[in-house]
Amino acid sequence: MHLSRISCTALASAVLLSPCLASAQTPLTLAVDLTDAPRKILHSQETMPVQPGPMTLVYPEWIPGEHGPTGPVVDQAGFIITTQSGERVKWERDPVDMYAYHITVPQGTTQLNIKMDFLATASAEGFSAGASTSANLALLSWNELVVYPAGTKAADVMVTPSLKVPEGWKFGTALEATSSPGQSTSFKTVSLEQLVDSPVLAGRWFKEIPLATDVTPKHFLDIAGDGPEDLDLSKEHIDDFSRLVRETGALYKSRHYGSYHFLVTLSDQVAHFGLEHHQSSDDRVGERTFTDDNTFIENGLLLPHEFTHSWNGKYRRPAGLATPNYQEPMKGDLLWVYEGLTEYLGDVLASRCGIWPAAVYRDRLATIAGYLNDLRPGRTWRDLQDTATAAQLLYNAAGGYDNWRRNVDYYDEGELLWLEVDLTIREKTNGKKSLNDFAAAFEGLGGNTAPKVVPYTFEDIVNGLNAVVPNDWATFLRTRLDSNDVHAPEVDGINALSGYKLIYTDKPDYWSQLLESQHNYVETRYSLGMAVGTDGKVKDVIVGGLADKAGFGPDMQIIAVDGRGFTPLLLRAAIQHAQGNGPAIEFIVENTNYYKVIRMDYHGGERYPQLQRVEGTPARLDDILQPMVK
Repeated sequence: MHLSRISCTALASAVLLSPCLASAQTPLTLAVDLTDAPRKILHSQETMPVQPGPMTLVYPEWIPGEHGPTGPVVDQAGFIITTQSGERVKWERDPVDMYAYHITVPQGTTQLNIKMDFLATASAEGFSAGASTSANLALLSWNELVVYPAGTKAADVMVTPSLKVPEGWKFGTALEATSSPGQSTSFKTVSLEQLVDSPVLAGRWFKEIPLATDVTPKHFLDIAGDGPEDLDLSKEHIDDFSRLVRETGALYKSRHYGSYHFLVTLSDQVAHFGLEHHQSSDDRVGERTFTDDNTFIENGLLLPHEFTHSWNGKYRRPAGLATPNYQEPMKGDLLWVYEGLTEYLGDVLASRCGIWPAAVYRDRLATIAGYLNDLRPGRTWRDLQDTATAAQLLYNAAGGYDNWRRNVDYYDEGELLWLEVDLTIREKTNGKKSLNDFAAAFEGLGGNTAPKVVPYTFEDIVNGLNAVVPNDWATFLRTRLDSNDVHAPEVDGINALSGYKLIYTDKPDYWSQLLESQHNYVETRYSLGMAVGTDGKVKDVIVGGLADKAGFGPDMQIIAVDGRGFTPLLLRAAIQHAQGNGPAIEFIVENTNYYKVIRMDYHGGERYPQLQRVEGTPARLDDILQPMVK
């Protein structure tokens, strides 16, 4: 496998020396037609200046921000290449690299015309290759409809893009239009790197809302929904997002973009996720997110997280992720910074700007600390570092026993790690310095700039922290990254330094109740050692926990509890009845059409993680959440 990669690289190098490529100064053109997006098919026509001879074209494979070879080449269709005179050019797929196409450009040919369709028929899951259209909207990711010469740098390939949308639709994008926006719109020539980094949100029901109009450069909230009611955003929420813009200015003391567009898709028909870009973000949430308070709170971290990536991830980027094009494999070993630090700063910003009250932030933090400290036995064999290194595998990992495998834990445990770093800096400097100082210096390096990439290494992170306060940061970080302790080591530091400590109570806090209601399950992992859906289906079983030892497994169906047909209320009542000296809980369970009785001798009652204030200690966590803009 490694040899195959080496062979493809060598081939690409050879192509660079061949006479078939035209001057890098001559731009490609890429015209994308979204008029059939409601029918789940997209069209493109690309023109590419070339010279005669052997040539290899490639379809983007490693998509920035998705941290893996997720380019949806399987949904490419109608891929036809002709010369400027209409002569068909036969292509042949590389037998090893499925993203590469070998052609021979005929003599006398100076331009190739490339037609391509993209089948937007994927299910509503995954990332940008997932469902991205509905009857009234579409999110265009340009990488799905383009090929480019192998062996070239994405920053050196210039493209003049244009877009056609269905009649009556409007759109938002960070690209600069060179014609009046309408059904057909042309854009300023940009590099392929900037084009792929600049998606387009289009829709019949579309609204663009200026944010923080007192701030330069300009910021916009571009929203599209399946119906006009989805766009009914309150003034309070708009004010929250405007404060987010102002808080980032105070935190990072820089902007690395000419303008910024939050592209928010409000639809139950598309995949739900967030994907960062330098001058915009692709934020996809349910249709009621801006009109239902609980759904708004649950998704409150999304826009602050993706916005923070403009500084941490797009501008400052781990060296292993700063690849020259979309074919070179990425290395995710520093994703605990790229995503973990972003998760921490994004969540803090969600509180500072008012999306989350401080109490909600603490409830969410308690949930994260609790499950990483007590519900991840996989820590004993897979350390935090490996969750980052193996990210390209783990993004698709899901299902039962996930606690034993672990997945992309560098998001949530990364948040705990960077919280502990922040608390440590504040403790060592008696509150005079904090991670705010690191963010301003490290992410704001160079002050205001145009979009560009400034790579960093582990040593750069250590040096940046030492510039804030001297400490053995290398050992501090590696001890936590490489730990195989059954409990998350960061929790000890948070308990000691934050002014709060992790405890368990028999009453769920707001965040626990929110997750239960939004995701239809009963939180019994901390008590029985398993997560149970409101329909009685066992969602997960904690390896080594009580349910595991009793004989439960994922996907088993609980038919009855203590002789009565299952309901969530009866399950809770059984746990409460068994508390102290009560009887063992008896379950009737179905497993692939076989039935059995499982008895669970548990008497600890319901348990939920919470953060409890430690009186008489500095409330550093409260200090962290204070807005920087008064």
